[in-house]
Amino acid sequence: MSAAALVHRLRAAGCVFAEEEAERLLAAAPSAEALESMVARRVEGFPLEHVLGFADFAGVRVEVADTVFVPRHRTELLTSTARTMLRDGGVVLDLCCGTGALGLVVVRGFSGVRLVASDIDPAAVACARRNLTGSPSAEFTAEVFQGDLFSAVPVDLRGRVDVLLANVPYVPTAEIAYLPEEFRVHEARAALDGGDDGLDVLRRVAAEAAGWLAPGGALLTEAGAEQLATAHALLRAGGLRPRTVTDEETETHVVVAVA
Repeated sequence: MSAAALVHRLRAAGCVFAEEEAERLLAAAPSAEALESMVARRVEGFPLEHVLGFADFAGVRVEVADTVFVPRHRTELLTSTARTMLRDGGVVLDLCCGTGALGLVVVRGFSGVRLVASDIDPAAVACARRNLTGSPSAEFTAEVFQGDLFSAVPVDLRGRVDVLLANVPYVPTAEIAYLPEEFRVHEARAALDGGDDGLDVLRRVAAEAAGWLAPGGALLTEAGAEQLATAHALLRAGGLRPRTVTDEETETHVVVAVA
């Protein structure tokens, strides 16, 4: 398949960045047969990252399995903010970890960090384990657990977490129907659905987070602009001091709540 033909097929399927996607598919496919299979999946609407089997996020390449939430550029604000709050030898807890990409990016370049990640989705947990525990590192040790929020986290972390990444689902249930097909059909609903106002999962995290954070530790989460006031109230009620960091270009809002 020529590059021009591939671009034509992708553009006809509605891929906005057809040229860039064609280049990435051609580079990743080990054979003509594999390329055809990959293109067919992309044309069907599978996220490009699921087709490729990996995502590039904040300078790190991570494996992405089918149905697992794909880490996206807008979430880099959360990781870059978190990195300013971590020190060597610190403890990072990544709830709703998905691929494990956020934790992996946050601990990069530090030394002696303990990284604990958890997710309720078995596919995400398996993916995160491959990304985080594949090879020894002086930067961090990693443990990945399956379970519902804090229920999966080792109890010895209570009062010791310096950075709590809580990239919880925050799409209101009624708005899921309006998401692009890549999200709505091909990623686990549990990674998207935040309940009636999008903040159901954050409510549960906010109610327990203070007990897990070290003095001065911080919880970081994303929220929509219309959710910020409620998110701040929830976190204050949980004993934390929230503020918002905003990237105007991507219209991303990260709430930072300090113990």
